[in-house]
Amino acid sequence: MASPVLLVGAALCLCALLFGAGEAAARGAAAVVEASAFRSRATAPNMEVKFDFSPFLIQYKSGRVQRFMGTTFIPASMDSRTGVASRDVVVDNRTGLAMRLYRLSRRVVATGGGRLPVLVYFHGGAFVVESAFDPVYLNALTAKARVIAVSVNYRLAPEHPLPAAYDDSWTVLAWVLENARRGGGDPWLAKHGDASRLFLAGDSAGGNIAHNLAMRAGQQQQQAGAAAARINIKGVALLDPYFLGRYVSGGAQRTWDFICAGRYGMDHPYVDPMAALPAEVWRRLPSPRLLMTVSDQDRLGPFQRAYVDALRASGWGGQARLYVTPGEGHCYFLNNLDSPKAAMHMATLAAFINGS
Repeated sequence: MASPVLLVGAALCLCALLFGAGEAAARGAAAVVEASAFRSRATAPNMEVKFDFSPFLIQYKSGRVQRFMGTTFIPASMDSRTGVASRDVVVDNRTGLAMRLYRLSRRVVATGGGRLPVLVYFHGGAFVVESAFDPVYLNALTAKARVIAVSVNYRLAPEHPLPAAYDDSWTVLAWVLENARRGGGDPWLAKHGDASRLFLAGDSAGGNIAHNLAMRAGQQQQQAGAAAARINIKGVALLDPYFLGRYVSGGAQRTWDFICAGRYGMDHPYVDPMAALPAEVWRRLPSPRLLMTVSDQDRLGPFQRAYVDALRASGWGGQARLYVTPGEGHCYFLNNLDSPKAAMHMATLAAFINGS
């Protein structure tokens, strides 16, 4: 996870891109990385910029991509603060697709009296930065929610534009379901995980992925009919997810085009399910419960609220909960886990997973 200063600057700059904020606001938001970006461009072998997605990255015409944040790698370990152990697993040697698993300490698991819910988590970062290998948030969430957590290290744009992140995440989900069976190949999942209590969750771009994977699961089950092995998703948690709509700036449209290499328009259900999905498709969401969190000062908030409205209006038979944090910006809860609002946000997510 990038530093809180960089994350706040990134969120402000992203909002300026999305909603056409004034140039002064955009310059102020980007100040946290401006000097670094300038030095990098000045010393780059090829100084011609193809796409400037500051404060996240710059892509040069040579094809080189320079990231300014979200590159932290912390090795898997036993976290002394939470007692959570982690380890990394490579799922596909060809693509390098990997994930990090999180498990409570053996003592806690042994005294817990049963198998644990399985949480598949997708990190945020505008589809272009961050990874599964910065464990602070998931160490805390694993301990609080008492789950076996799987964090997906999906491939990033622009080197791997969408749908690579969706396809990688689907591959990991299939791996988790296979290995969480009794007698499955992974010792943590097979011994301690309960695949009948499967949850999908993600923040920002990761929330977008969680939604799209759930809808893909529902679509495949509907097409395959009764003979298909059902993916039993108990709940989907979308934490300040990345969705857009018709009324965004040209900068937001160019950014989406960059992320998906021009494959999907702004009216595609990947980014605007609220307008693009008919009611009968919404009703295929294969989960009885959904949690949507919205930070009150997040300019993506109108799209997040519209998502809940569309789902409820579709006739979907589940329960959708909207949880709003006043006075906070996009994904504030990742920056300071000890703050009262962030602690309440995590408690709400943990209660959602545990059925209350």
